[in-house]
Formats: sequence, structure tokens, C-alpha cells
Amino acid sequence: MSDRDRKSRFGGPKGAGRGKGRDRNQHGKPPEGRSQGGGRPPWRDRDAKGGIKGGGRGHSKGHGKGDGPVILYGWHSVTMALANPKRRIRKLFVTENAERRLADEKIDTRVPPELVHPGDIDRRLGPDAVHQGLLMEADPLPGLHIDELPQDGVVLVLDQITDPHNVGAILRSAAAFGAKAIVTTGRHSPEATGVLAKSASGALELVPIIEVPNLHRALNEMNDAGFLTVGLDSEGQGDLTAVPLRAPLALVLGAEGKGLRQLTRETCAVVARMDMPGAIKSLNVSNAAVLALYIGTSRLGLMG
Repeated sequence: MSDRDRKSRFGGPKGAGRGKGRDRNQHGKPPEGRSQGGGRPPWRDRDAKGGIKGGGRGHSKGHGKGDGPVILYGWHSVTMALANPKRRIRKLFVTENAERRLADEKIDTRVPPELVHPGDIDRRLGPDAVHQGLLMEADPLPGLHIDELPQDGVVLVLDQITDPHNVGAILRSAAAFGAKAIVTTGRHSPEATGVLAKSASGALELVPIIEVPNLHRALNEMNDAGFLTVGLDSEGQGDLTAVPLRAPLALVLGAEGKGLRQLTRETCAVVARMDMPGAIKSLNVSNAAVLALYIGTSRLGLMG
């Protein structure tokens, strides 16, 4: 029996998503905050509703915000979650093709997977989500306290960066460069699920996220704990390549357009810029994070 012959397991409007039933969909991305397709609104709509409300000073309840499940889809996001013993899985939905691939690669699903039609996943996520026949509902990962930050290497601090694509890409780069954690605001930050998780390509399972209710207070705690907090701003005193760096190092990035908030900038021990030789002098925030991570890890001798 083919995927298309199977009865829908999800429900939803009859006929919604018809013609989209395939494991790999189109890569088009709608403007932020708009629905990704007809029928049921995608989980991405939850990404923009704010953060996990910290349970105390500098504390995060988990990486999922709220009491609902974390939604993971796509091959890398789901298989990395399957390999993470800290990730508690509630449900796993797979298409016939994805089930075959999981078996071929001998990947332990940990829970009995539920076989579904590809169009069923389309209807849940929207037609533009590249799900590759895999959809998971899971619990958020355990949260960390700001006091638990490792005292070596590099961490990233995100000052109200709200786009889940950007935060996901930053997470992926953080994992590639061995960053110890990401510190972000509990409010005005995307939920660690759906679009963000897909953009992170599995890095959500590798890089701890610490969400704090007050970034100014968290930066002060980091300063007191011995971190060199370096804010990245086009008006910085010197180029990051020339600033004396030491571990533990915290690189602080602001949202596109707004940049670092004034209080954030004033709380950082150093404010540096990244000079560009070309006609365009600024980078997308996720690209700026890659460059800052490369400079920071290189200068600290962590690339070897």
C-alpha cells in the first residue's frame, strides 16, 4: 500500500493540502508572522508569541516555552532528537519512505512510530515545510540556570532576536564552532520548536539554551563570574580582530535593524565592530554570528 492510499491519522479539513503529498516540499518561505499554508495554522505561529517565562532569576524552564509539546520535523532535527537521551518523545509520525530510511540506517525510533500520509504532515505544518516525511512531538529539553554556564570557551548572547530562521541558523553555527551555550531573552525570542528547530538542523540537541527574564541582570552576573562580555555593534570602539580576547568569552548580538539595546550595550565590558572591506558594511545577524564565532574561537586557540 502506498503512502497516498493510507487513511489520514491527523484529521483537519478534508482535501486541505491536496496535491502537496510528498516527503520533500517546496522551499519557499512566507513573510515572518504569516501563515505558511491553508487549513490549520502552522506551529510557526507559536514561535513569535514570546518566550519561556523564566521560573526565577536567570532561569529557563526548558527549550519549548509553555506546556505544549515541542514540534520537530525534517530528517536532521528528528534523528538528532532520537539520538538525544535527554529528549523525551511523545509521538513520532512517519511516512512509508521515511520509515524505510530509518530502518535502512538502523535508527532507533524509541517509540512506536505512527505511519501517515505525507499530505497529513503538510496539513499540520503548512505546504512549505520541508519535513522529509518525519514529524515528532516531544517534551522541551531541561532548562539551565545562568549560574551553570561553563567557565571556558565561547557563549553567544542574543538580545531580542525574534526571527526563528535566524536563531536556528545561529544555533547551527554555534554547534559547528563548539559554543558552550546560547543565552537569550525569555520574551521577544522565538520558541525552540518548529521553524527554529528545522533551521538549526539538529543543533537544538547539542547547544544548551538559557533563557533569562532580564538580559541586563544576566550580563552583570556573567561579568561578575569572569566572562568577557563583548557586544557587537557597528559603532564599536575597535574591530573585533584587534580587541584583546580571553575565555570565558560571551559574544553579544542584537536584532537586525535595532541592534543592541542601549542598556545591553552599556552593560557589555567591550563593544566592538566587525569591519568589512566591501561596499556593504553590515551582515545578516546569523552571518555576523558565524564571523564572530570564527574570530573568537580562532583568537582563543579553540580551532585545533
